[in-house]
Amino acid sequence: MNSLAHPQLRFTPTVADPDGPRELVILGSTGSIGTQAIDVVLRNPGRFKVVALSAAGGRVELLAEQAVALGVHTVAVADPAAEKPLREALAAKAQGAPLPRVLAGPDAATELAAAECHSVLNGITGSIGLAPTLAALRAGRVLVLANKESLIVGGPLVKAVAQPGQIVPVDSEHAALFQALAGGARAEVRKLVVTASGGPFRNRTREQLAGVTPADALAHPTWAMGPVVTINSATLVNKGLEVIEAHLLYDVPFDRIEVVVHPQSVVHSMVEFVDGSTMAQASPPDMRMPIALGLGWPDRVPDAAPGCDWTKAATWEFFPLDNEAFPAVELAREVGTLGGTAPAVFNAANEECVDAFLKGALPFTGIVDTVAKVVAEHGTPQSGTSLTVEDVLHAESWARARARELAAG
Repeated sequence: MNSLAHPQLRFTPTVADPDGPRELVILGSTGSIGTQAIDVVLRNPGRFKVVALSAAGGRVELLAEQAVALGVHTVAVADPAAEKPLREALAAKAQGAPLPRVLAGPDAATELAAAECHSVLNGITGSIGLAPTLAALRAGRVLVLANKESLIVGGPLVKAVAQPGQIVPVDSEHAALFQALAGGARAEVRKLVVTASGGPFRNRTREQLAGVTPADALAHPTWAMGPVVTINSATLVNKGLEVIEAHLLYDVPFDRIEVVVHPQSVVHSMVEFVDGSTMAQASPPDMRMPIALGLGWPDRVPDAAPGCDWTKAATWEFFPLDNEAFPAVELAREVGTLGGTAPAVFNAANEECVDAFLKGALPFTGIVDTVAKVVAEHGTPQSGTSLTVEDVLHAESWARARARELAAG
């Protein structure tokens, strides 16, 4: 198997581990993944050292606070208008200490991704993370990947430059598969089983989903996430994206990747082997655990997050996925099988449809229905070795425009 994420293959980065702490670059530092990664770092000062941070630019006070606390040498913001307030915030918080270099603009994170370090954590949200993903891989860094969209929309591009074992996944499901796959040889893998919480509507029929409001959909029962990811969890689009990601990371055919609903979100995913054995990774829902695994791999970080409390009674439930009520996973399988630019179209159209739903322009069931129409209109995707970043961006642009047209009715 040509596996991008292989627990038994350990990629040696261009910049080897120094005698001191492992040097890290964190992209998307003010988001959910970034802030939790910094929590892991601050609790392990002798183990990690953050040398650079990037963020979109909407939370410059927090970014400056992070930069000063970590003593980084470079800070980047994607929004050029955020450069001045960031410099002012840094000066105010540094209190005379040396100020970090500041980069600003849409290519700033990509520049940081190639900076000298051991590992790059890509915690950027959305397909804008593709260029930094490629930059980190080309620079020979270990890529700690939380930005699933960059792999999904640019799968062939990422696979063309990534070395086996160079990517360590951070999604809780893919980190679970990564660990469970260590339980046997790749030839012994029968299937991957990706677990889904089922979101807030797991027992509802398609008819019952028609009247769901944005407030209903944003009330996730298990995870605290941003609005787009939370809506994606409610529609199960997020699980469809994870199926595509699992296929790309582990080179397992789509017909051997199964989704099962597990409301407790304690078993994060499983691997079934040919002898009937199933290896599961279990832990309370806390993203600091997979983040710490990615930052420290191949070593584990002690006390990264609380483990299961075996002194208390607990019940873990598993249910088959209702594909009629939640057609997003099957649509994602079709898109992943098409390959090329089709996943980029799927992802971009979904982001636009989620925005339309949040604004009241689409019903809840209209999100995936509209995405399916955009995918069907896209037809045969651009694919093969000729695929370029420009092809992906063009497909995304078309998909966004078409999704907005359909949502507007």
